[in-house]
Amino acid sequence: MLRFAVSLRFILLIASVGTAVGALVMFWEGTARMINAIYAVTLGHDPKGAIAQVMGGTDSFLFGIVLVIFAFNIAFGFVFELSKAERQMLPAWMRPSGMHELKTTLVGVILVYLIVDFATDWAESNFADSWVMLVKPISILLIAATFRLLAMPEPGEAKGP
Repeated sequence: MLRFAVSLRFILLIASVGTAVGALVMFWEGTARMINAIYAVTLGHDPKGAIAQVMGGTDSFLFGIVLVIFAFNIAFGFVFELSKAERQMLPAWMRPSGMHELKTTLVGVILVYLIVDFATDWAESNFADSWVMLVKPISILLIAATFRLLAMPEPGEAKGP
């Protein structure tokens, strides 16, 4: 029974591969946005549009990088068992300390994405003076407060330097 349960961890490879595919999609999206920004600048279009494209492209690249880190962390943290020597040879970003670290990284990335999304919307919009534009920043502040609570060390966990 235990052997069967342990073998189920290989199902997590589906999540790892799916996350890696998602990273490729985000890199593609980031590249497309940067090309659109170059296109807008060379044709002399509104600079706000180019700025929004660059901000969105940078955000897509950032999210893609985080997805790559997640894919490696899922694979090497939960699926494959490595010896201590092999584990030490991996870069630090490929050695997850646990689910708590992965969760806080994900929430942090979502927070950065929302901030960039708001800034992009604000740069592209004509209704910047509307009260409706305050909904997203207030939501971001609430998520940031939640993130602060989530990022606190778990009971019994040593506090960092």
